[in-house]
Amino acid sequence: MATSTARDTTAEGSPSIQTVQRAALILDSFTVGRPHLSLNEITARLGASKATAHRYTKALRAANLLRYDDRTALYSLGPQVLTLAAAARAALPIVTAAEPYMDRLVKTAGQTVVLSIWDGESPTVVRSADNTEHLIRISVRVGSRLDPASSAQGRVFCAYLPPEQVPALAKLLRRSPELREEVAWIREHGLSVNSPAQNGVHTIAAPVFEGESIIATMAIVGTTVDVPRQVDSPMARALLEVTQELSQRLGSPGAALGEAG
Repeated sequence: MATSTARDTTAEGSPSIQTVQRAALILDSFTVGRPHLSLNEITARLGASKATAHRYTKALRAANLLRYDDRTALYSLGPQVLTLAAAARAALPIVTAAEPYMDRLVKTAGQTVVLSIWDGESPTVVRSADNTEHLIRISVRVGSRLDPASSAQGRVFCAYLPPEQVPALAKLLRRSPELREEVAWIREHGLSVNSPAQNGVHTIAAPVFEGESIIATMAIVGTTVDVPRQVDSPMARALLEVTQELSQRLGSPGAALGEAG
């Protein structure tokens, strides 16, 4: 019986593994701060020849993972990345765990409830539960990225994340006494009710902990008329109750959580 001498292309260090690693390296080169890259920049990042970099970018464009702008000669992430990102967000354990709590809060508060995670630079919405009974419905698109300094959920992350995980937080706090005071207030009360309203929409938010670490934020979103700024309002208390219950389910001892009032 003949013994196969075919090369195992799934072995570590094989050409197939190297191809995947290089493709991942290219995709990982794009950030919010640098959403567009030239072929020269991709080549430098890849550490290969320009011809090799061009071959990889061509294959990634064919898979809709990269987009190329002929006018600027720059690459950016393609539409298929959004599809993959949405699928990844939907599969996050925190989304599954939070769903029943969010649905309960929608019924209690009568407003839209949003769950966000920290993506390394800002909060990203991973689930939105709309209150469909209102004549005017506020919807928040899943995948939306929120401002870390002005949004209620961003401020909660600023209050509870380790400083090194929030880019430029120290600079933001030095420049904005208001933000510095708000972050301290959030740590004391366990939620944010004082974020700026935008286009008549106001948000209050609270942290969700897994063990001792913040893993997400949950927020109530509504009009400035419907969502009060009082820390002891029924809506704020309902939000705190739900996020504390969810945090306890995820293994938080509750010591890090503030209490309204």
